[in-house]
Amino acid sequence: MRLMIADDHDLLRESLCHYLEGEGGFEISTASSLPGALRQMDGAAPYDLVLLDYCMPGMNGMNGLREAIEVNVGQPVALMSGTANRSVAQEALDAGAVGFLPKTIGARSLAHAIRFMAAGEVFVPVGFMTAEEEGETTRGDLSAREHQVLGGLCRGLSNKEIGRETELREVTVKLYVKTLCRKLGARNRTHAAMLARDAQIF
Repeated sequence: MRLMIADDHDLLRESLCHYLEGEGGFEISTASSLPGALRQMDGAAPYDLVLLDYCMPGMNGMNGLREAIEVNVGQPVALMSGTANRSVAQEALDAGAVGFLPKTIGARSLAHAIRFMAAGEVFVPVGFMTAEEEGETTRGDLSAREHQVLGGLCRGLSNKEIGRETELREVTVKLYVKTLCRKLGARNRTHAAMLARDAQIF
């Protein structure tokens, strides 16, 4: 598997490479900035997976992610970060990333996630995406996307149907549903729809 790891933290980058090379089956290129990664990607065969640090030089938020997706010609690109919150992770998924990896993830889980994403699947730790953030309110205070997904739940749509309507991937809709259930204190999607109607959100 051809893998590009772009991160400006030398120790982290080297540690990742050392572990993955020990696992076997990886041909790894590295860069310490987005421009450095793009130079290696440009004109080369697409990498099976490109893993970008969200805060390294040249990223400029999601613009760097979009550039890398374009240069890697249809092959998967994912973000990793030690500081970004789940809003950033969700924005990355919406922008076309195949996954988001918190840097707290264990080495073995990382290797599994990389193989999973290189196979064309979407990966993001569910616990990271559904954990309550400091200062977050639980009922109401929904984002525009959450309102769209909740509206679909209230109309009895499946995740696939909601995804088609909102132009989100099914796995992204599933994460939104989990977050909505937690924010609304709902046991499941049906209960979330019932609570939304009772609260006259819809």
